Amino acid sequence: MDTISTLGSLMGLGLVSGIRLYSTVLVVGLGIRLGLLHPARPLAGLDVLASTPILIIAGVAYVIEFLADKIPFVDTAWDMLHTFIRPVGAAVLAATALGPIDPALKVGAILLAGSIAFSGHSAKAGTRALINQSPEPFTNIGASLAEDGLVAGGAWLALSHPVVALVVVLVAVGLVIWLVPRIVRLVRREIEHLRRFFTGKALQPEAGEGPGVPAGH
Repeated sequence: MDTISTLGSLMGLGLVSGIRLYSTVLVVGLGIRLGLLHPARPLAGLDVLASTPILIIAGVAYVIEFLADKIPFVDTAWDMLHTFIRPVGAAVLAATALGPIDPALKVGAILLAGSIAFSGHSAKAGTRALINQSPEPFTNIGASLAEDGLVAGGAWLALSHPVVALVVVLVAVGLVIWLVPRIVRLVRREIEHLRRFFTGKALQPEAGEGPGVPAGH
């Protein structure tokens, strides 16, 4: 059970780190500092996140991300910048949490946490890119606030109920595998609509959509 719980915590933290790395570090650090979160003994290395320097750095980075993530298209640029930062950060978090253990197990945990984080990042970035096709900013802001709450709740779940977190992560990864290709196709379609609109070219229907309407009819 200890192994399953540890795996659930690492995968849960990896998923939310892929969505918001800095707020994950801040939530976990503050939770430990205030006695609200109590990592299991195998994850005692997370205690370092409660140190003052880490909290300050994470807090400043979180404020910047909080603002950038609520501005349409700026959030997409921010996500692009963090395509590698978030998975690497999740991997470092896993390595820090586990401390000195068997190197093979640590490497496996690092790779797993990084992969889960990349899945979370891909779903988040793809969804936000699609939302940005809407001209109004309120949907974007609402989605960002929902992600803030999701990260806080997910970090708590990962450390307080790791087995439940493991199940949630497995379901989430399955949804990501199913959803991301569809989001990518929708984003590409919207981009093509915009490109053809500004160049004055009619958008040709995709296979199976039926014949297009000739110009002038």
